[in-house]
Amino acid sequence: MKKTLLTLTLALISIGAFSQASVSIGIKAGANFANTNISGSESITALHAGAYGLIKFANLGVQPEVLFSKQGSDLSGASEVNLDYVNIPVMLKFYFPAGLNLQAGPQFGVLLNAEDGSGNDIKSDIKNSDLSAAVGAGWDAPFGLNFTARYVFGLSDNDDGFGTEVKNQTFQLSIGYRLFKLGN
Repeated sequence: MKKTLLTLTLALISIGAFSQASVSIGIKAGANFANTNISGSESITALHAGAYGLIKFANLGVQPEVLFSKQGSDLSGASEVNLDYVNIPVMLKFYFPAGLNLQAGPQFGVLLNAEDGSGNDIKSDIKNSDLSAAVGAGWDAPFGLNFTARYVFGLSDNDDGFGTEVKNQTFQLSIGYRLFKLGN
């Protein structure tokens, strides 16, 4: 009897907690100002685009995303390194009034393509996966638009043939649109 009562109580608490939650799905795109930590490299301007989901409880949210992201760097005008990733950031968002938020979380990347400035395949020189951390700020507007500024810094060394440590560094500016929302 005690176990049944405890189970019912926990179920009711869970229902109450989830009734305060909202779930949103949307799309987003924006600019990447990407670079690597290779000495003398300069940033390139590229893009990212994809989809996100948001589960929000009161002033906390979890936002997983799936993004196509062009990254890389310009190696002192001598050559470019162009990297195409599918990135999966999972951001924890802390909300302030009016939809303003701070966000942080890990990002997992899978390398799709790697080329130098001449179009030569250099994928064998770059590891197939990338682990990064991201921090940023944003605004979720009440009419479905959202704006984000985020810095993503590489944690893993992606060198697999360059002979020097290669870590991605990307500043992102994004605009998103919430396609639908369920809940509060």
